[in-house]
Amino acid sequence: MSQVPHTLGDLRRSHWNEERVSRRSVRQEMRENALALVERGETLFPGIHGYEDTVVPQIINAILSRHNFILLGLRGQAKSRILRSLANFLDPQIPVVAGCEINDNPYRPICRACREHVAAEGDRTLIAWMAREERYVEKLATPDVTIADIIGDVDPIRAARGGRDLADELTIHYGLLPRANRGIFAINELPDLAGKIQVGLFNIMQEGDIQIKGYPIRLPLDVLLVFTANPEDYTARGKIITPLKDRIGSEIRTHYPATVAEAMAITAQEAWAERDGKRQVRIPDYMRELVEEVAFLAREDKKVDKRSGVSQRLPISSLEDAVSSAEQRAARNHETLAVVGPSDIYAAIPSMTGKFELEYEGELRGAETIARELVRSAMGKVYLKYLGNADLEPVVQWFEEGGELKLAPDAPAPQRAAAMRKINGLCEHLAALGAGPKAEPAVEASAGEFILEGLWAHKRIQRNEERGFHAAERRAEPRETAPRPPRRQYN
Repeated sequence: MSQVPHTLGDLRRSHWNEERVSRRSVRQEMRENALALVERGETLFPGIHGYEDTVVPQIINAILSRHNFILLGLRGQAKSRILRSLANFLDPQIPVVAGCEINDNPYRPICRACREHVAAEGDRTLIAWMAREERYVEKLATPDVTIADIIGDVDPIRAARGGRDLADELTIHYGLLPRANRGIFAINELPDLAGKIQVGLFNIMQEGDIQIKGYPIRLPLDVLLVFTANPEDYTARGKIITPLKDRIGSEIRTHYPATVAEAMAITAQEAWAERDGKRQVRIPDYMRELVEEVAFLAREDKKVDKRSGVSQRLPISSLEDAVSSAEQRAARNHETLAVVGPSDIYAAIPSMTGKFELEYEGELRGAETIARELVRSAMGKVYLKYLGNADLEPVVQWFEEGGELKLAPDAPAPQRAAAMRKINGLCEHLAALGAGPKAEPAVEASAGEFILEGLWAHKRIQRNEERGFHAAERRAEPRETAPRPPRRQYN
């Protein structure tokens, strides 16, 4: 294995010759690496689910076309994660002039300090190696961001310490964009940048250079610009400057998971469900589907603001909170197995209410009320999938004959399971939910509670705080009344 070059002379004598280092721009480098990954059939964006046939091919097209691009989507659609994954398309490392603020190419430095240094030191110029992760620079756009933050400004302290005139190029303090030279510069929420900052991006996007504070210099930066934005803001009526919009090569729309299966894969990957305690935590499949259905229904609900969206963080946070509720119940009862059940989803409502914005009608009713309605509707939908064809009439009749069931949320699992067994016909259907005859009491209790909640969601039984589960109230049939006699006509 050849030794890593540490000086410019060593670099010239290695396979990192001038042609290899200088002939490829960042965009060309990413293009070649992307093509190689596609040819090998490797996963292009690890950890990103549901975009394989939609967003990912469009991003690869943009990379192959060497475009600056923007991801347009609502919150919680993995836009930032996608941008950070772009570093995987860069080379593992590249040589830079040691100590350079803008990662200068040792063969073709563009800043004055590096040019003078290379001219003075020649082949003795020290070389540093920059990893791909260091070549990604990200900035969240906020109204207080200045041109100095992005492009750069004069540094009076540097001028004073070096005894230089303020007009000297060596007194420049480079902003984030020059420091991303030979890499990727990402701006999150682009429309939130002030208009004059957006104008400041024109040169780098069209001519490939920047000017700092009116200096008669040009820095031909080598950088890929990528952005994110909300579609509502990224319009002529929003906060984006049209000429900047025109300079962005590709606009790529992200989206929420199209199926419950895709959403479950994302939540399973992101949620902290495997706890580090001494208790085993188990999440039945029907409960995983339930938290996803809550998000799907919220995105369709007229009382929820669609312009704001419902982030995928809702099911992630909800599942984590539900697991904590089950874990707390098991701890109180000194149980070694914690199984998530319907009552734990209701306990997780505080993790839902902050994840969606409400329309006027929803505001009148309150976020917690809307969240409870969404959970009930989701419960009914998942219930139909698992037990839609099951004959649960004996369970309904048990309640109609005067049966009632009320359990404290923190009751021990054996006590809850024993109460379920008293309900005529209920245990016969637990196997459909993975709770067979030899199931642990906690598993049995969770499955039984789910069935009862499903019957309540479909209004076949009732539930309230005072009585728990009980028979649904039958509506009184309208009384038959005798027909009224015809009114007498007077001439």
